[in-house]
Amino acid sequence: MQPSAPRVVLITGASGGLGRALVAEFLAQGWGVAAGYHSENVHQAGDFLLPLPLDVTSREAVQSGVAQVLSRWPRLDLLINNAGNTADNLSWQLTDEDWQRVLDVHLKGAFLCAQAALRPMLKQRDGHILNLASFSARTGNRGQANYAAAKAALIGLTASLAKEVGSRNVRVNALLPGVLPTPMTAGLTPKQLEAFAEANALGRLNELGEVARFAAFLAGTRNISGQCFQLDSRIARWT
Repeated sequence: MQPSAPRVVLITGASGGLGRALVAEFLAQGWGVAAGYHSENVHQAGDFLLPLPLDVTSREAVQSGVAQVLSRWPRLDLLINNAGNTADNLSWQLTDEDWQRVLDVHLKGAFLCAQAALRPMLKQRDGHILNLASFSARTGNRGQANYAAAKAALIGLTASLAKEVGSRNVRVNALLPGVLPTPMTAGLTPKQLEAFAEANALGRLNELGEVARFAAFLAGTRNISGQCFQLDSRIARWT
C-alpha cells in the first residue's frame, strides 16, 4: 500500500519548464503531485507522484483525470492551471484555428479543470485554485492578440470563481509569472530577452524556482482569494 500524502495538487502542463519546477517544489514540500501532461511525460511515477495523461480541452479527459487523482488519494487540495500554448501572428493574419486553440487551452482548459476540481473541493470545504495568467493580459503584446485575450479572460474567470466559492472556503488566485526560460520562450532572440529584462524595474527576468516557491507559499495561505500576483518587476499602467 502506497503512503497517503497530507496534501494533494494537480498540476496541468507539468512536462513544461514551469510545470517541472512546480512538480519538483511541491514534491520537496511533501505534497502528493498529480503531474498532468498532454503529449510527453517526463516524470517517473512514485509514492507521491502520479503522471497523468490529460487533455485539458476535453471535458471527458479532465473529469477522468480528476477521478484518477481521487482514486489515488482521498482528496484534492490544489489545482494549478499551468497548461499553455502559443500561436503567434499579427491579428489580421491569425486563422480561426490559431485563435481558437490558444483560447481552448488557456481559458476553456482552465475552466474545465476548475469545474472538475471544485466538486471535491466544495465537498471537503477546502481547496485552492491557481491560474497562470500573464503580464500581456494587462498590456497586450504585438502578435499575441489570442494569447493576451485568453490570459485577460483568465483573470476575469479567477475573480468570478473566487466570489462564487469563497463561502465554501475555496480560494482562487492568479499568478503572472513573468518571462521565464521555458520552451515557450525558447524562440526569443537575445535582443528580445534583453528588452524584456530592461522593462523590469530590477533589470532582470524571473526564475522558475522563484515562481514555484511563491506558488507553494500561496497554496499554504488561508485568507487570500480573488487576487492577481505579478511575480516580476514590470510596472503596468491601467488605462
